[in-house]
Amino acid sequence: MKNAHIIIDFGTGNLRAAVIATDGSILGAAREDVPYIRDHQYDDSIYFDPAALWDLILELTAIALKQAGLVKVLGITATSQREGIVVLDKAGIPVIGMPNIDHRGRAWEHTLQNKDEVYRLTGRFPTSLFSAFKLVGLREGRKDLWEQADTFLSISDWIEYMFSGVEHYEHSQASETLLYDVARKSWSDALCEKFNLPSSLLPPLSDSGTVLGKIKPQVAEGLSINPEAQVIVGGADTQLAVLSTCANEGDIVIVSGTTTPIIKLSATYDLDERQRIWTGRHIDENSFMVEANAGVTGLNYQRLKKIFYPNEGYEVIEREIQSVSDYQCVASLGSLIADESKPLIRGGFIFNTPVNNELSRGSFMWATLWDMACSIYENYKTLVSVTHYDKSYIWTCGGGLESKILRQFIANLTGKEIRIRDNYRHASVVGGMMICNNALKIDSYAVQDYEKVEPMDDKQHQQLYEQWKDNRALLKKIF
Repeated sequence: MKNAHIIIDFGTGNLRAAVIATDGSILGAAREDVPYIRDHQYDDSIYFDPAALWDLILELTAIALKQAGLVKVLGITATSQREGIVVLDKAGIPVIGMPNIDHRGRAWEHTLQNKDEVYRLTGRFPTSLFSAFKLVGLREGRKDLWEQADTFLSISDWIEYMFSGVEHYEHSQASETLLYDVARKSWSDALCEKFNLPSSLLPPLSDSGTVLGKIKPQVAEGLSINPEAQVIVGGADTQLAVLSTCANEGDIVIVSGTTTPIIKLSATYDLDERQRIWTGRHIDENSFMVEANAGVTGLNYQRLKKIFYPNEGYEVIEREIQSVSDYQCVASLGSLIADESKPLIRGGFIFNTPVNNELSRGSFMWATLWDMACSIYENYKTLVSVTHYDKSYIWTCGGGLESKILRQFIANLTGKEIRIRDNYRHASVVGGMMICNNALKIDSYAVQDYEKVEPMDDKQHQQLYEQWKDNRALLKKIF
C-alpha cells in the first residue's frame, strides 16, 4: 500500500483529479473538459453549476483512485484557475460558479473611481477579469442570485470546503479579487467600499499548507478512502506550478498552459508605473510574484491540433514542424502583449498568395508555436524592464513545453538557457503534492533532474521575429 495524496486541479479548460504518491510519482489521473454554460443576461458571460462540478470531481477522483490501486490517502488539496469564484448562500450551498473567463462585470468597469489607487493596493489594473467585477455584475444583472449570496470562495478553496466543511480563502487566490491589499496581506475595507460590496462577504484568510481538518466522513466513505485523510489548503494553479520547479527568489519562471504567465519571484512588492504587470502573493509566507501574461496561448495550440491533427499525437506535429523550410506563414492568434493598450481581438494567419504548394498543416502549426514564443518574449521584455534580471537561465513548466521546438524558440529569443524539470507536464499537481508533504511533515520527495536548452545565435529567428511584429501591427490596424 503506497502513501499518496489526492490533488484536484480545476483549470480554465480542464478539470483533473490525480492520485500522486508522496515520492512524486503519478499513480492515477482522470480529466474532463469543464462544462460551462452561457449566461445570456450579459454580453460576455459564462458560468458553471457547482453541484454538477462537484459530482464530476467525485467521479474523476474515483477513476483516479481505481487506476492507482491500493493506496492510503494521507492528504487532499486543490488548485485552480485564478480569478474564478463560487458564491455560497447562508447554508453554505453553492449558488453559482463564475470562472476566470466570465466577464459579466465588464459593463460596470467604467464606474470604478480612482483606478490608480486600486492598482497601488492590488498590484493589478482593475478589469472584469477579476473577481470583484464578477460580483458587481452578479449584483447588477442577476438580483435573484445576488440576494442569496452570503460569501464567496476561490474555486480551489471551494473544493477544499466541499471536502472539509471549512470556509476559507487562500492568500495567492485572494490576490486576484481586487478586494485584497497585497502588500498588507489582508482584506481591504477600502477596496470593498470602492466596489460597494459588503465586507461581510469576505471569508477568513488562510495560508497555503494549513491543515483544515479531516475529510468529511460521508465523502471518505463514498470514495472508500482513509477517513483520517487531512484536507490541506492549496493555492492558485500558477503558484503551485511555479513551486514544482523549485525556483529561487529572483528567478523567472514561464508557466506554459492554457495561458502563459511569465513570473519573477520577488521578496518585495514591485509595481509598474505604467501598470502593465501584476504583482500578487506567492504561496509562502513572504514572497511575491511579479507577472506579465501572454494570455491564451496553449489553448490555441490545442484547438488547432484538433483541426489539423485530430487523430495524431504531438510527436507527429513536432516532426512535421521540423520539416517546414518555407516560413511564409505567420500567425497572430490573440495573445496578450503587456505593452499594448488594447488586445488583438481578431487575428489569423498571413501567408503569400497565390497559395504555395509548400504550405502544409505543419506550416500553420509552426506559425502557431512561433506566435506563442514571440508573445512570451514580448512579455518577458516588459517584465525585465520593470524588475531587472541578470541570471543566465529561465525555469519553465506546463504542458505547452511538451514541444521541444517551443523550448528552443524561447531560448533563442530570450538568449537564456531554458531549464525544465522532468515533472513539467504535471506541474500544478506536483506542487500540490509538495504542499501536502510539507504540511504533514513527510520527507520522501527528491527534487527532479532538469533538462536545459541552450540558446542558438540564429539571425533568421531575429528576422522572423521582426516579421511577426509587422504582421501583428497590420492585423491590429485592420481590425
